[in-house]
Amino acid sequence: MKDLISQQIEGVIAGYLSSGSDQVLWKAPLIGYASAADPLFKHLKRSAHQGHLLPTDLLEGTKTVIAYFLPFAEAIVSSNASGELPSIEWAYAYSQTNELITLINKGLELLLHVKGYRACTIPATHDFDPISLMSAWSHRHVAYIAGLGTFGLNRMLITEKGCGGRIGSIVTELELAPDERIKGDHCLYLHNGSCTACLDRCPCRALQKDNFNRQKCYERLLENEARLQLEGYADVCGKCCCGLPCSVKNPVTKK
Repeated sequence: MKDLISQQIEGVIAGYLSSGSDQVLWKAPLIGYASAADPLFKHLKRSAHQGHLLPTDLLEGTKTVIAYFLPFAEAIVSSNASGELPSIEWAYAYSQTNELITLINKGLELLLHVKGYRACTIPATHDFDPISLMSAWSHRHVAYIAGLGTFGLNRMLITEKGCGGRIGSIVTELELAPDERIKGDHCLYLHNGSCTACLDRCPCRALQKDNFNRQKCYERLLENEARLQLEGYADVCGKCCCGLPCSVKNPVTKK
């Protein structure tokens, strides 16, 4: 069944690209699986501001959480590596990926339904509390539980293909074997203290070593959206993900 899920995700991406421009927006996706009974979900619910949903809160009887990372093509990431304003390429990829995640989730939901299993999809973005600016379902944390990567100093999930990309997830009553979580850190700062480049990249200094000012970051995102004036949501920045050792790969050498 995991092979069918991989084929479904890859097929939706291929279909999306063939119907659009010739520009390559993504590299091959990464997919991870977590058990809905994983104790980290309860820990996340207790520790998160206003509480994080459990998988079973989304769908009673959930057995598995499927998470996937859609890494941006290196040209997209490189385009956003300089200056204070986000590149048009980065903003466009962000907007298109939100649409792609919706299509992927619908496709997975249909596939699972055909196989006799219920599923529940979650929006890619903009389902956060307007006051706390926190979501009741964090795709990044879910992807960590599913073994897709580790968190960096920039608060992003660093996968084997870096942190420059987008994450989607879906829950289902189908029981699938969970993936093992990654041991160690993919972040050079957390690994050996050798890199703090993401702090310097933040144009509004919302990102600090021991603190992240969500309000200041979101104000910058809204300013960027007004400047870009693109169709769809383009409240983006991404500077803390680009031009870094961890942007497109895991920079920590494995022994």
